[in-house]
Amino acid sequence: MVNKSHYTISELTSQIRLSMEGEFSDIWALGEISNFHHHSSGHIYFTLKDENAELRCVMFMKANRKLRFQPEDGIRIQAFGSVSLYEQRGQVQFIIQKLEPVGIGDLYQAFEALKKRLEKEGLFDDDFKRSLPIYPKVVGVVTSGSGAALSDILKVLRRRAPHVDIILRSSRVQGEGASQDIAAGIADLEQHGLCDVIIIGRGGGSLEDLWAFNEEVTARAIFDCRVPIISAVGHETDITITDLIADFRAPTPSSAAEIVSPSRFDILSRVKEKIEDLSLILQRK
Repeated sequence: MVNKSHYTISELTSQIRLSMEGEFSDIWALGEISNFHHHSSGHIYFTLKDENAELRCVMFMKANRKLRFQPEDGIRIQAFGSVSLYEQRGQVQFIIQKLEPVGIGDLYQAFEALKKRLEKEGLFDDDFKRSLPIYPKVVGVVTSGSGAALSDILKVLRRRAPHVDIILRSSRVQGEGASQDIAAGIADLEQHGLCDVIIIGRGGGSLEDLWAFNEEVTARAIFDCRVPIISAVGHETDITITDLIADFRAPTPSSAAEIVSPSRFDILSRVKEKIEDLSLILQRK
């Protein structure tokens, strides 16, 4: 008769896995990221550590698509998930469903990490900045369809340049999925093919409120867009990643509207100057 205390390795690792999953399921853990790796499969792997210990972690592609920041080595985070055992290698791992920076200081740390990486890639270089059209005929706007920023933009455009057409792509500007919606909005307006310039923005708020404008997906969408983009996020003192990567940064949504809308007086003055220049040329002949 076989002794019940004897297990095959497969049986033992299976029992350990079941025990872990039963005891450490749906929990939060705090730690610092190290050995971060974004695999070509879309999954991300890293180590979560503190002063005395470390734990292997995996966040599968389906879960990490919802991330609102770019994980980097050295960032302190809080992770939600379940502890399990990778039986083939006998390795304990934390399977993560949610990942968040820990507080304002860590959000700022995430901001600085992404800023440093994009700057190193050259995405902020002036060589990539597109010139704004002097007299745009069509202005695209990506912002909340019910926000104060849109009201401010429309008010200025109607007053200064009622001849300019406006195409609104309403978007979420805060919360889960906002950065993806903003990026999709930029792509939609570019594909539309009629916009001479695009304004993206929202009113002021806290660092968390403005976080969609500090995410990599938003930054990449701006950089890849062939239509000039003005970033108009928050107030003059609010600086976001989109401000740094956009072709032009406006301190407020109202200012952005003024930049793309030379007033009728300005246009008439410019026409008058051109007529005078032409008259002088004809007189010389």
